[in-house]
Amino acid sequence: MPAAPEGPAEAPADGIHHYLSMSAEPVHGQARPPGGTVSDKDAGTATLRANRAIAGWLAMVLIVAATVLPTHFVVQSAGPALNTIGEVEGIKLLAIDGKKTYPVTGALDMTTIYSPGGGQQRLPFFNVLWGWINPDQDVIPEEIVVPRGITSTEKSEANTLSMDDSQQLSTAAALTELDIDYSSHLGVAGFATELNAGVLKAGDRLESINGKKITDLEMLKKQLAAAGEAPSKLEILREDKKQSVSVSTDAGPEGQRQLGILLSGSFDFPLEVKFGLENVGGPSAGMMFALAIVDLLTEGSMTGGEHFAGTGTITADGAVGPIGGIAQKLVGAKDEGAKYFLAPADNCPDVVGRIPAGLEVLKVSTLAEARSVVEGIGAGADPASFAGCS
Repeated sequence: MPAAPEGPAEAPADGIHHYLSMSAEPVHGQARPPGGTVSDKDAGTATLRANRAIAGWLAMVLIVAATVLPTHFVVQSAGPALNTIGEVEGIKLLAIDGKKTYPVTGALDMTTIYSPGGGQQRLPFFNVLWGWINPDQDVIPEEIVVPRGITSTEKSEANTLSMDDSQQLSTAAALTELDIDYSSHLGVAGFATELNAGVLKAGDRLESINGKKITDLEMLKKQLAAAGEAPSKLEILREDKKQSVSVSTDAGPEGQRQLGILLSGSFDFPLEVKFGLENVGGPSAGMMFALAIVDLLTEGSMTGGEHFAGTGTITADGAVGPIGGIAQKLVGAKDEGAKYFLAPADNCPDVVGRIPAGLEVLKVSTLAEARSVVEGIGAGADPASFAGCS
């Protein structure tokens, strides 16, 4: 930011000089006023000029400070909407190998938001002020987006991991919806503490614990509880090689035993889904990716050529979860031409009063419900026959 411009020297400097030179000596070669003193009128004028000059500079300093001083807020605004069954710059967002796919029509847009600010990327005040004024933007405390103690880089990396995990879950949800068999595993996504950071690595797949095959998270929790404070023996798969490691646990807030790791689901699918999306993080595209996979693997036109958009997390069994920034995603969807928006049921209170004109918002709780809405409207059903957010 350039330095504050210097103002004209003549008027302010001259006025201050005259005021401070109320001595017997001549000013700029001029004779002293009659009586050898400066009149009250002249002194008052000089004081007024000096005060105005000081006030002007203070105002300029405050303006500059407001422009450059960082704030502790994040401003959310609409990002692009991307057709999950289409292309971006000539690259397909989804491509499936190992299973027959069918032609698709219409659009199933995933929606995004911009969230500048927070962490080491704090916004200046005027950016935040505009966010408060603009009805299409939201200003939120940075702790909601970037928790204390987490750097912007760490948050970005976490978002990337969330997107990767979401893509795997969307594939699992789609195959579950289509009754296509696959197997699942628990894997190490990262570390919440340093407890086992020297023993396990991100990407490790957990095969068995204390000689028993790990089937799901609940089974793992029960085995850790049974072991108590004693170490447990984990069989893992690391880079396609089996290994045996000893892991420790500590007590969680409610006394449960914890490994201090972040878990993700890993899967063995009978097909390969390639995602062509880059530079977008977070889990909120899960439902729309799952719908796109179902569409590609199902004969016929799911959308009937209609333009849908939506958002929501997804689980392997097809449950749709709420996300943040949905009001901005509605704006992004409308800007890209969507007529219908699929919103998680738990987000409905967040959209009331903020739905752009011409966009119909329909609430869904599962992938099966989302599929039913898209197929129904695509076949000509009245959108009013489906539950909406109102």
